[in-house]
Amino acid sequence: MTTPFRPPTTSAPPKLQIPTFHGLSSASASSSSISRNALTLPPSTRSLSLSLIRAVSTPAKAETATEKRSKVEIFKEQSNFIRYPLNEDMLTDAPNISEAATQLIKFHGSYQQYNREDRGSRNYSFMIRTKNPCGKVSNQLYLTMDDLADQFGIGTLRLTTRQTFQLHGVLKKDLKTVMATIIRNMGSTLGACGDLNRNVLAPAAPLVRKDYLFAQQTAENIAALLTPQSGFYYDIWVDGEKFLTSEPPEVVRARNDNSHGTNFPDSPEPIYGTQFLPRKFKIAVTVPTDNSVDILTNDIGVVVVTDDDGEPKGFNIYVGGGMGRTHRLETTFPRLAEPLGYVPKEDILYAVKAIVVTQRENGRRDDRKYSRLKYLISSWGIEKFRSVVEQYYGKKFEPFRELPEWEFKSYLGWHEQGDGKLFYGLHVDNGRIGGNMKKTLREVIEKYNLNVRITPNQNIILTDVRAAWKRPITTTLAQAGLLQPRFVDPLNITAMACPAFPLCPLAITEAERGIPNILKRIRAVFDKVGLKYNESVVVRITGCPNGCARPYMAELGLVGDGPNSYQLWLGGNKKQTSLARTFMDKVKLHDLEKVLEPLFYYWKQRRQSKESFGDFTNRMGFEKLKELVEKWEGPVVAPARHNLKLFADKETYEAMDELAKLQNKSAHQLAMEVIRSYVASNQNGKGE
Repeated sequence: MTTPFRPPTTSAPPKLQIPTFHGLSSASASSSSISRNALTLPPSTRSLSLSLIRAVSTPAKAETATEKRSKVEIFKEQSNFIRYPLNEDMLTDAPNISEAATQLIKFHGSYQQYNREDRGSRNYSFMIRTKNPCGKVSNQLYLTMDDLADQFGIGTLRLTTRQTFQLHGVLKKDLKTVMATIIRNMGSTLGACGDLNRNVLAPAAPLVRKDYLFAQQTAENIAALLTPQSGFYYDIWVDGEKFLTSEPPEVVRARNDNSHGTNFPDSPEPIYGTQFLPRKFKIAVTVPTDNSVDILTNDIGVVVVTDDDGEPKGFNIYVGGGMGRTHRLETTFPRLAEPLGYVPKEDILYAVKAIVVTQRENGRRDDRKYSRLKYLISSWGIEKFRSVVEQYYGKKFEPFRELPEWEFKSYLGWHEQGDGKLFYGLHVDNGRIGGNMKKTLREVIEKYNLNVRITPNQNIILTDVRAAWKRPITTTLAQAGLLQPRFVDPLNITAMACPAFPLCPLAITEAERGIPNILKRIRAVFDKVGLKYNESVVVRITGCPNGCARPYMAELGLVGDGPNSYQLWLGGNKKQTSLARTFMDKVKLHDLEKVLEPLFYYWKQRRQSKESFGDFTNRMGFEKLKELVEKWEGPVVAPARHNLKLFADKETYEAMDELAKLQNKSAHQLAMEVIRSYVASNQNGKGE
């Protein structure tokens, strides 16, 4: 319930104090020490006149002593700010940690896993995920992660869809060594997992442009603002050693500001308190048109708004995106973010903090399936949500500024940075760097002392490359399979998959290990129905419905729903602005062609000019498409027609076709693989 206060003699409208969730007593902080004073105006904070504050009603909360909470909430409450019992479990000789510690170690950037394909006793290991705002990785950190993968992991590095590294296969006895090594080499894993703000995305392209530089700086400031402050991370992994980094003064001011009752004043965690957030929280920052970050899939999407001269003036803010769901539970769903409003550039940290606090205070803590921000906004509606956020922000949001259409940008290939240097975007299938590719990539990064960026599409960008290095770098990497984009199958360019089996405990079926063969089969279907090689669809595959590879934004999404079985989603678009919908359940892996052949055939036959596959499926309607699938008897193939574009004569084609059949491929597919392999092995590095 709201409690009005009587302001001193002033004509300003009264401000309502918001009732807040104060967290629960931890081992080191009593609830009595966590109090609020919504009237405190620290001198270092913004000078906001009370006349600018608008009273906003806040939904009353039921005050019950026995409010239901999930088990994870209890673990957080009793953890002494994410320390206990993880600190004690790390001292034992057991290969695994307790249930409570398994939840807490996520806040430190790690997940406990075991190989689900092993028989007998479980072989435990840990996945470690770094936190790299904007995907920025220094030369020193890259070489460190490369070394750690060989010394303590499974010999591979994985680039994630949130611009970070994942290191798999680390044993418990090596965890402290690995974590300390990352920390001491300009890296961090703090908050890469857990119920708090995750890695903040921004366009990975190192373009020397005002808007891009401002977006990246803003992403880094937001990441700093929402980084835990209580020191639990350093206590456990480097014995409390302090690794201080200078923070911009505006970040410190925004974090300490309690003008509108956002903070726990006497808590080691002024923003998070003892309970942190109800669930993970994801933020992305970008510039107009650049949707390389899948902006609408985030809890908060921040877009730089500039004037006619390209000077940043403020930000549009989206809220409420999220991918996770549960099969056959309609009350869970993927959701696109929607416009909240516009703020001047100097207010962005306060606005983001207000949104986070609104979720902290009102997000559900009883059932983790419904704890993401998207469910709060779906329940309240955007108007009510905006009103409550404005109370913590202290102002009304300005109207959303008009934006141009979004485009997906991969930044693959060679590009000019704008400062006389180049950057080189490299496609990495499923983000998995291993074998000769890993060895060669390291040699190049080490030899030329390059920094790198990780993209939200699991690719890697080499930055600050001198023009004279372009040819030798291109040649060296091509020989290791890191090809220029024109030599990569267009289907692979936009495809993504989550790790799934064998280590993910949530996986129902294959994703990363299965996608190479699935993409080959899709290419074969393209060939069969007469689609051109340069045509493509956005394919994303996950081993479960949690949506880590964002399949619900794909033109063709495959979501694991049983052993060797997928739920098919259709209707996303290449710009990543449209949500796909469920098309068919329980499609067995071996039956994929029965569904995909008619879909792709009729797309070719009935599409409008330049109509993408996703747009086609939405225009046709799912009922009609299902009817076409059910009646499918195969494509109508004109007699005596052969794909002779790659062949000198019919005899050569038929010989290649026989050889291809032995490999379960088409003649065209095999010929293209031969040509691409030849080009890669003879690459001379001469531009694109």
